Amino acid sequence: QVQLVESGGGIVQPGGSLRVSCAASGFTFSVNSITWVRQAPGKEPEWVARVASFSRDEEFADSVKGRFTISRDEASHTVDLGLNDVRPDDTALYICAKGWCSGADSCPRGQGTQVTVSS
Repeated sequence: QVQLVESGGGIVQPGGSLRVSCAASGFTFSVNSITWVRQAPGKEPEWVARVASFSRDEEFADSVKGRFTISRDEASHTVDLGLNDVRPDDTALYICAKGWCSGADSCPRGQGTQVTVSS
């Protein structure tokens, strides 16, 4: 079955950087887009970055554009999200999802990894 396992979360100071990773299994990784979604307490899920399969097209939400990066590795079936110049409002549970997803749709997703931005 589809499995998506996130790792790499933690506490980071404002202005700092962190990389979170998603390990995918149970489906044909090479033909599927992957989306990173985040959910902060009391807020709706928000997609932040997504990467297509063959074209490797990338898209970022306006809230993270210019600060976050996304990359996929076909050999290891992983998708990394680089968080740079982080802000307190980047604090959230970061979740990866299979597909070109929005925040609240039914794409299969993992359990998430917590990122907290705090001084």
